[in-house]
Amino acid sequence: MPTIGVSIAIPAPHGDLLQAKRASFGDPLADSIPTHVTLLPPTEVAEEDMGAAVAHLEAVSETRHPFPMVLRGTGTFRPISPVVFVQVSGGLAECEVLEQAIRTGPLQRALDFYYHPHVTVAHHVSEPNLDKAFTELSDFEARFLVEAFHLYEHGDDSVWRPVRTFPLRGR
Repeated sequence: MPTIGVSIAIPAPHGDLLQAKRASFGDPLADSIPTHVTLLPPTEVAEEDMGAAVAHLEAVSETRHPFPMVLRGTGTFRPISPVVFVQVSGGLAECEVLEQAIRTGPLQRALDFYYHPHVTVAHHVSEPNLDKAFTELSDFEARFLVEAFHLYEHGDDSVWRPVRTFPLRGR
């Protein structure tokens, strides 16, 4: 059964920089996961249900409008989870509304944790490297316009690849 995810891609040069930093902190998934803000975490969808899932994502994209996003500073989920992230400080409410709309209908599912928009920059690394990520990116800031979200598939090689883009077309 395919595993999909839905997210907002972080554009160049910001996404490239954050992915390189993630690799520099020793994150084993740095080259397997494009830099993103998750809207739907990894979710198994049967092949026969993919059409309905895509139609649902198309419908959601038709009702949502582009919005500015600001990434600023770092945060962490420690001690609950060994993750350091760059914070979404602008566009937070828009991400939450979009996530709620996506996680309905054929993509309805429970979450393991409360939804918190963020960009992971270190996961499954040593405590010193988590500290390094937290410190090195504490003054990071990026601004860009979110004009679409993307459907990703998890490949047999454990790499997440974008397979479809959904432009935000609402007014």
